[in-house]
Formats: sequence, structure tokens, C-alpha cells
Amino acid sequence: MAVQGSNKVAQAQVTGASGQPVTALRFTGDISSASKDAVIGTYEALDKAAHRLILLSFKGVEYLNSSGIALVIQLLMEASKAGQTVAIAGLTQHFTKVFTMVGITKYATLYPDEAAALAAL
Repeated sequence: MAVQGSNKVAQAQVTGASGQPVTALRFTGDISSASKDAVIGTYEALDKAAHRLILLSFKGVEYLNSSGIALVIQLLMEASKAGQTVAIAGLTQHFTKVFTMVGITKYATLYPDEAAALAAL
């Protein structure tokens, strides 16, 4: 599903090591304030009861600013209220540090890549 120019998200169903279905949201391009439909819109379209495990993959993201991080935080807070488990994978070393500093690790576990995340889910 392509959204607003270079903001894209692909949704896929994968299976975690637990055998449970995991909804993977794979972001590409830039994540900024213009990415609200891609980040929040895609998440809000999910049936919360059917999508208990969510993987956010940032491997294809070229640019992520503070507005984009705020969108991710909003998604994580909504997921927490809905009782969903969220894993984040594919961040650069810099953004792993930033996500940790701003407290995202209270709402999601960070993994180096999708394989590591799926092995834990």
C-alpha cells in the first residue's frame, strides 16, 4: 500500500517462534509528519483483537525525524492500551540509541533485524 509520495508501508502476516501470527508493518522511505497516514492510518485499520503481535520494521527507512518518532510513540501508546505486543526491528545504531533515550523501550522491544524479533515473538 503506497501512501503520500515516498511514504510507504507494506503489511504482511508472518509467524513468530511461538507459532503465533505476527503482523509486520514494513516502512520504507521517509518517516516524518507527512507519514501520519502510513504510520497511524495503517495501524488504526488493524483489527486489534486479531493482531495481538506487531512487528514494526524500519530496515527500508531512509530518513526519520522527530515528528516521525512522535508518530511511532503514538502508535505504541495505542497498542499498549489495546494490550498488543510490539517489537521494533531494523533501526540503525543511531536510532536504536535515540529510541532508547526517548523511552520507546517502555512500550516495545528493539531487535537488530526481523529474524531476531520473530525468534522472540
